[in-house]
Amino acid sequence: MKVHEFDYYLPQELIAQEPVFPRDVSKVLVVDRKKKRLEHKRFHEIIEYINPGDVLVFNHTKVIPARLLGEKETGAGVELVLLKKIAHDIWECLVKPGKKLKPGAEIFFGNRELKARIEDYTEDGGRLVRFFYDGIFEDVLERLGKIPLPPYILKELEDKNRYQTIYAKEEGSAAAPTAGLHFTDELFKRLQDKGVESAFLTLHIGLGTFRPVKVDTVEDHKMHSEYYCLSQRSAETINHAKKRGNRIVAVGTTSVRTLETVADCQGFVNAKSGWTDIYIYPGYEFKVVDALITNFHLPKSTLIMLVAAFAGRELTRSAYSAAIKEKYRFYSFGDAMLIV
Repeated sequence: MKVHEFDYYLPQELIAQEPVFPRDVSKVLVVDRKKKRLEHKRFHEIIEYINPGDVLVFNHTKVIPARLLGEKETGAGVELVLLKKIAHDIWECLVKPGKKLKPGAEIFFGNRELKARIEDYTEDGGRLVRFFYDGIFEDVLERLGKIPLPPYILKELEDKNRYQTIYAKEEGSAAAPTAGLHFTDELFKRLQDKGVESAFLTLHIGLGTFRPVKVDTVEDHKMHSEYYCLSQRSAETINHAKKRGNRIVAVGTTSVRTLETVADCQGFVNAKSGWTDIYIYPGYEFKVVDALITNFHLPKSTLIMLVAAFAGRELTRSAYSAAIKEKYRFYSFGDAMLIV
């Protein structure tokens, strides 16, 4: 399977530069896999397609202010993006400019209250970085760091909480689980009143989100590992729904990847935590996920491959074409799809 099969042309003006308000008035393209039918709705109308007893599964990871702007001893500017905590005070990072930051190089942030030293290279072109500071690292990061918006968002975000889901809880992500950005407290209440259940898991989004697919053949791409956790309570909620015959509706591709990581061959899930590098592309047999809420993804990305695995390649292609024709907003702050 060739990566170019997942390419498409997107007009630049359709890349959303800021979130809509309120969150749930964004558009949603409802994709019916059995009937091969597309419907154009507003996001708050997804309640029409989710039944009492169904379970919405959310990733409640929280984006940390992982973007640090500093300088070397010479005064040259440096940018770090924290991606994954490897050990105490050692993080895997993206660095700019990469070529000039070799092991042993030191970088200073703020009034030198935070220092970083490059320890080693990573196989993906990043760096292992050790940090030095007084006090609590999270407090220092909160003062000095910025929310690391994706490179296709060119505007500064006035309210950094708009790049967090309203239920964000577990700190550790370098990017937001963007399908969840459409949910509001009011929509949660309406779903709850209808009898729809919720379950939460954690997948800290790291390097895989930033890493392009550079190979020609889909099967040759290697996913980066990310930390996940599914609690016993959430596992029980999901398994009880499966036994009743209700659907599991994954909110976002990160929820899909976690659920499919912890599922057994009967479609039940196990409470566990660890690291996953699961790679889902067409041909994959889904074990637990019955419906999916997701945003529109970059061409030739592993995320659009996952969507194509779930909805089918032709239907995914038709959905994306329809969204472009109807001028949907794309990517992180863009509109959504509900695939049933």
